[in-house]
Amino acid sequence: MGNLLERKVCSSKFCACKSLIILIKSAQVRSSSEFLAFLQENNIGSRKWRGSVGGIVDAPIDEVWTMVSQTSRLSEWMPMVERCTDLAGEEGLPGYVRLVSGFMFPQPDGDRSWIKERLVSMEPSSHSYVYRMEASNIGLDGSVNSLKLIDYEDDSTLVDWSFEINPLEGVYEDNIIDYLGFLYKSCINRIEGAIKAAAKKCVQESTQT
Repeated sequence: MGNLLERKVCSSKFCACKSLIILIKSAQVRSSSEFLAFLQENNIGSRKWRGSVGGIVDAPIDEVWTMVSQTSRLSEWMPMVERCTDLAGEEGLPGYVRLVSGFMFPQPDGDRSWIKERLVSMEPSSHSYVYRMEASNIGLDGSVNSLKLIDYEDDSTLVDWSFEINPLEGVYEDNIIDYLGFLYKSCINRIEGAIKAAAKKCVQESTQT
Protein backbone atom coordinates (compact mmCIF):
# COMPACT_ATOMS: atom_id res chain seq x y z
CA MET A 1 0.00 0.00 0.00
CA GLY A 2 2.85 2.37 0.92
CA ASN A 3 4.73 1.72 -2.33
CA LEU A 4 1.53 2.25 -4.30
CA LEU A 5 0.95 5.60 -2.59
CA GLU A 6 4.57 6.64 -3.24
CA ARG A 7 4.19 5.72 -6.92
CA LYS A 8 1.00 7.82 -7.14
CA VAL A 9 2.67 10.82 -5.49
CA CYS A 10 5.73 10.54 -7.72
CA SER A 11 3.49 10.15 -10.77
CA SER A 12 1.47 13.27 -9.87
CA LYS A 13 4.65 15.27 -9.30
CA PHE A 14 6.05 14.03 -12.63
CA CYS A 15 2.86 15.04 -14.44
CA ALA A 16 2.92 18.48 -12.79
CA CYS A 17 6.56 19.01 -13.76
CA LYS A 18 5.90 17.77 -17.30
CA SER A 19 2.93 20.15 -17.64
CA LEU A 20 5.06 23.04 -16.36
CA ILE A 21 7.82 22.25 -18.88
CA ILE A 22 5.31 22.15 -21.74
CA LEU A 23 3.81 25.47 -20.54
CA ILE A 24 7.26 27.08 -20.37
CA LYS A 25 8.19 25.86 -23.84
CA SER A 26 4.92 27.14 -25.30
CA ALA A 27 5.62 30.55 -23.77
CA GLN A 28 9.11 30.50 -25.35
CA VAL A 29 10.96 31.29 -22.11
CA ARG A 30 14.67 31.65 -23.00
CA SER A 31 16.39 33.32 -20.01
CA SER A 32 16.34 33.36 -16.20
CA SER A 33 14.71 36.80 -16.14
CA GLU A 34 12.01 35.63 -18.53
CA PHE A 35 11.55 32.52 -16.37
CA LEU A 36 10.98 34.61 -13.22
CA ALA A 37 8.57 36.88 -15.06
CA PHE A 38 6.75 33.80 -16.37
CA LEU A 39 6.35 32.40 -12.84
CA GLN A 40 4.98 35.72 -11.55
CA GLU A 41 2.54 36.15 -14.44
CA ASN A 42 1.18 32.64 -13.94
CA ASN A 43 1.16 32.79 -10.11
CA ILE A 44 3.41 29.74 -9.88
CA GLY A 45 5.02 29.24 -6.48
CA SER A 46 3.27 32.31 -5.03
CA ARG A 47 -0.19 31.08 -4.14
CA LYS A 48 -2.18 33.42 -1.88
CA TRP A 49 -5.12 32.87 0.41
CA ARG A 50 -7.93 35.14 -0.77
CA GLY A 51 -11.29 36.30 0.45
CA SER A 52 -13.82 39.07 0.01
CA VAL A 53 -16.84 40.55 1.74
CA GLY A 54 -19.34 43.21 0.80
CA GLY A 55 -22.32 45.15 2.01
CA ILE A 56 -24.79 47.89 1.14
CA VAL A 57 -24.50 51.21 2.97
CA ASP A 58 -27.55 53.44 2.94
CA ALA A 59 -25.64 56.61 2.10
CA PRO A 60 -24.41 58.35 -1.09
CA ILE A 61 -21.10 57.13 -2.46
CA ASP A 62 -19.29 60.45 -1.87
CA GLU A 63 -20.24 60.43 1.82
CA VAL A 64 -19.06 56.84 2.18
CA TRP A 65 -15.81 57.66 0.39
CA THR A 66 -15.15 60.61 2.68
CA MET A 67 -15.54 58.31 5.67
CA VAL A 68 -13.51 55.29 4.52
CA SER A 69 -10.67 57.02 2.67
CA GLN A 70 -9.35 59.16 5.53
CA THR A 71 -6.90 57.65 8.02
CA SER A 72 -8.02 60.02 10.77
CA ARG A 73 -11.54 58.56 10.57
CA LEU A 74 -10.69 54.87 10.73
CA SER A 75 -11.71 54.51 14.37
CA GLU A 76 -15.19 55.87 13.53
CA TRP A 77 -16.07 52.77 11.51
CA MET A 78 -13.47 50.31 12.75
CA PRO A 79 -14.31 49.81 16.43
CA MET A 80 -11.18 47.75 17.12
CA VAL A 81 -8.88 50.58 15.97
CA GLU A 82 -7.67 52.93 18.72
CA ARG A 83 -4.99 55.02 17.07
CA CYS A 84 -3.64 55.87 13.62
CA THR A 85 -0.31 57.60 13.11
CA ASP A 86 1.19 59.01 9.91
CA LEU A 87 4.71 57.63 9.42
CA ALA A 88 5.80 58.68 5.95
CA GLY A 89 4.60 60.26 2.74
CA GLU A 90 1.42 62.18 2.04
CA GLU A 91 -1.97 60.66 2.68
CA GLY A 92 -3.79 59.78 -0.51
CA LEU A 93 -0.60 59.31 -2.53
CA PRO A 94 1.11 55.96 -3.23
CA GLY A 95 3.90 55.33 -0.75
CA TYR A 96 2.07 56.88 2.19
CA VAL A 97 2.70 54.82 5.34
CA ARG A 98 0.55 54.70 8.47
CA LEU A 99 0.65 52.82 11.78
CA VAL A 100 -2.67 51.41 12.97
CA SER A 101 -2.99 50.05 16.50
CA GLY A 102 -5.78 48.62 18.60
CA PHE A 103 -7.41 45.27 19.25
CA MET A 104 -7.86 44.06 15.66
CA PHE A 105 -6.36 40.68 16.51
CA PRO A 106 -6.20 39.22 20.06
CA GLN A 107 -2.66 38.93 21.43
CA PRO A 108 -1.59 36.20 23.89
CA ASP A 109 -0.37 38.79 26.40
CA GLY A 110 -3.48 40.94 26.02
CA ASP A 111 -1.42 43.70 24.42
CA ARG A 112 -2.57 45.79 21.47
CA SER A 113 -1.97 44.65 17.94
CA TRP A 114 -0.30 46.99 15.46
CA ILE A 115 0.00 47.13 11.69
CA LYS A 116 2.21 49.28 9.48
CA GLU A 117 0.47 49.79 6.15
CA ARG A 118 1.69 51.28 2.88
CA LEU A 119 -0.72 52.79 0.38
CA VAL A 120 -0.29 51.04 -2.96
CA SER A 121 -2.90 53.04 -4.86
CA MET A 122 -5.83 55.36 -4.29
CA GLU A 123 -8.23 56.38 -7.06
CA PRO A 124 -10.86 58.91 -5.90
CA SER A 125 -12.47 58.89 -9.33
CA SER A 126 -13.25 55.18 -9.04
CA HIS A 127 -13.62 55.30 -5.24
CA SER A 128 -11.03 52.60 -4.60
CA TYR A 129 -7.78 52.06 -2.75
CA VAL A 130 -5.26 49.33 -1.95
CA TYR A 131 -3.11 49.02 1.18
CA ARG A 132 -0.32 46.52 1.83
CA MET A 133 0.74 45.44 5.34
CA GLU A 134 4.48 46.11 5.56
CA ALA A 135 4.99 44.90 9.15
CA SER A 136 2.92 43.87 12.16
CA ASN A 137 2.79 41.82 15.33
CA ILE A 138 -0.08 39.69 14.03
CA GLY A 139 1.73 37.58 11.42
CA LEU A 140 0.03 39.03 8.36
CA ASP A 141 2.98 40.85 6.82
CA GLY A 142 2.63 41.14 3.06
CA SER A 143 -1.15 40.88 3.04
CA VAL A 144 -3.09 43.21 0.75
CA ASN A 145 -6.46 44.86 1.36
CA SER A 146 -8.45 46.38 -1.48
CA LEU A 147 -11.60 48.43 -1.00
CA LYS A 148 -13.88 49.64 -3.77
CA LEU A 149 -17.17 51.54 -3.66
CA ILE A 150 -19.89 51.17 -6.27
CA ASP A 151 -22.80 53.57 -6.69
CA TYR A 152 -25.77 51.30 -6.11
CA GLU A 153 -29.25 52.85 -6.23
CA ASP A 154 -31.44 55.26 -4.26
CA ASP A 155 -28.38 57.02 -2.80
CA SER A 156 -26.90 53.78 -1.46
CA THR A 157 -23.41 52.37 -1.91
CA LEU A 158 -22.03 48.88 -2.40
CA VAL A 159 -18.78 48.35 -0.46
CA ASP A 160 -16.56 45.60 -1.86
CA TRP A 161 -13.61 44.60 0.37
CA SER A 162 -11.22 41.96 -0.96
CA PHE A 163 -8.05 40.72 0.68
CA GLU A 164 -5.19 38.31 0.17
CA ILE A 165 -2.61 36.95 2.61
CA ASN A 166 0.42 34.71 2.45
CA PRO A 167 -0.26 31.14 3.64
CA LEU A 168 0.30 30.80 7.39
CA GLU A 169 2.00 27.79 8.92
CA GLY A 170 -0.10 25.93 11.47
CA VAL A 171 -3.31 27.76 10.49
CA TYR A 172 -6.24 26.45 8.44
CA GLU A 173 -6.94 28.60 5.40
CA ASP A 174 -10.73 28.55 5.89
CA ASN A 175 -10.42 29.59 9.54
CA ILE A 176 -8.30 32.70 8.95
CA ILE A 177 -10.24 33.73 5.83
CA ASP A 178 -13.54 33.38 7.71
CA TYR A 179 -12.19 35.39 10.64
CA LEU A 180 -10.90 38.21 8.45
CA GLY A 181 -14.16 38.22 6.52
CA PHE A 182 -16.14 38.51 9.75
CA LEU A 183 -13.85 41.31 10.98
CA TYR A 184 -14.05 43.34 7.77
CA LYS A 185 -17.78 42.76 7.37
CA SER A 186 -18.38 44.13 10.88
CA CYS A 187 -16.53 47.29 9.81
CA ILE A 188 -18.67 47.68 6.69
CA ASN A 189 -21.79 47.34 8.84
CA ARG A 190 -20.68 50.32 10.95
CA ILE A 191 -20.10 52.78 8.11
CA GLU A 192 -23.69 53.97 7.89
CA GLY A 193 -23.91 54.59 11.63
CA ALA A 194 -20.58 56.42 11.58
CA ILE A 195 -21.80 58.75 8.82
CA LYS A 196 -25.02 59.53 10.72
CA ALA A 197 -23.10 60.13 13.96
CA ALA A 198 -20.72 62.52 12.20
CA ALA A 199 -23.63 64.43 10.63
CA LYS A 200 -25.37 64.70 14.01
CA LYS A 201 -22.18 66.00 15.61
CA CYS A 202 -21.86 68.69 12.92
CA VAL A 203 -25.45 69.84 13.55
CA GLN A 204 -24.83 70.02 17.29
CA GLU A 205 -21.63 72.01 16.84
CA SER A 206 -23.32 74.44 14.44
CA THR A 207 -26.15 75.12 16.89
CA GLN A 208 -23.68 75.85 19.68
CA THR A 209 -21.81 78.50 17.72
